[in-house]
Amino acid sequence: MIDYSGSFRLTPTQKSYLGKQLDKVSRSFAILIPYIEPPLRHYLAVAYLLCRVADNIEDCGQPNPWKQARFTAFVDLLQEPRRAPGQLAAWEKDAWPGLSQEERQIMGVAHGLTLWQIYAMIPDHAQAVIRQWVGVMVAGMSKLSDPDEQPCFVQRKGIDILETEQDYNEYCYYVAGTVGALASELVVQQYELGVDVSAILRLRADSCGRSLQKTNIVKDFVEDVTRGVCYLPDVWLRIADYAPLELRGATLAWKERIISDVLHDLRDAADYTLALPHHVVGYRRASLLCLFPAYHTLLSAAQRQETLFTPAHQIKISRSTLAQCISDSDKVLLDDEAIRRYCTTMESKIYAGIGRFHQMP
Repeated sequence: MIDYSGSFRLTPTQKSYLGKQLDKVSRSFAILIPYIEPPLRHYLAVAYLLCRVADNIEDCGQPNPWKQARFTAFVDLLQEPRRAPGQLAAWEKDAWPGLSQEERQIMGVAHGLTLWQIYAMIPDHAQAVIRQWVGVMVAGMSKLSDPDEQPCFVQRKGIDILETEQDYNEYCYYVAGTVGALASELVVQQYELGVDVSAILRLRADSCGRSLQKTNIVKDFVEDVTRGVCYLPDVWLRIADYAPLELRGATLAWKERIISDVLHDLRDAADYTLALPHHVVGYRRASLLCLFPAYHTLLSAAQRQETLFTPAHQIKISRSTLAQCISDSDKVLLDDEAIRRYCTTMESKIYAGIGRFHQMP
């Protein structure tokens, strides 16, 4: 592995800052990031937090023109991070309805400036990758409130819903597939991966990110609907007569369709992980720590189908299950056949769970 970090050296305070910020916004990402070798670890931590800043703009309950102005300012900061003190000071004066206190904090100077200072330190080759793909994400997010742009939303029963399956996949690409592409380009750079491996990673990166986003969409369905949004497409919900939107459940066949769609993308995510050479050990382990919890989340969904899309919908995995995923990843990390068996076994268990409910009278 070539050391591309150049003069990029973080102080203990800066490292602590990244760790604390990740803990605030994503327990799962905070767990996997320490496994990745520096400087890639720190590049990805910064990129992830920048994506969360973009999420905050999109999630804020302000009108579309207001959001567009903040997206423009955000993209400008990606180009010229030295302007961050002034921009963050201006954002501090804004109202950010719909955001938690911690989400608002990173938009201001006290809690947000260090992020932009670290971003400014990242060497040009890596910063360019982050700027490119976070920029693509922002371009996609900026379309979400525009009725003339895709992905398109429609409103059903007072809830905003993605309209078509294409809109569903496009949404997942912008908010997660771009992150997969960003990470893949940084991995290719740091490890100087060959053409064949790089091609596989670039081909599968979208599905890899999309599968994790779709898993979260299923997991967070009730929470999202409660706040007035649904990311499953209208063309699917129409088949269920919109019962899930009213938390009245759905037919077993409909639930199976939702889970099967996620599994299709998870197979590509498994292929992505298996394409990583064994010497890319830290990122390989991190990829497994994305993949394995996703399978267990879907297994939880399959085993609790009777409560899916009802007020009792709850498929978040436990801390003990997450700990088991970490242990399992350690055991199979450099054994490609074991990884394949693990994924195949989990998929079989998920379909067996679906089948068990199909057999009920």
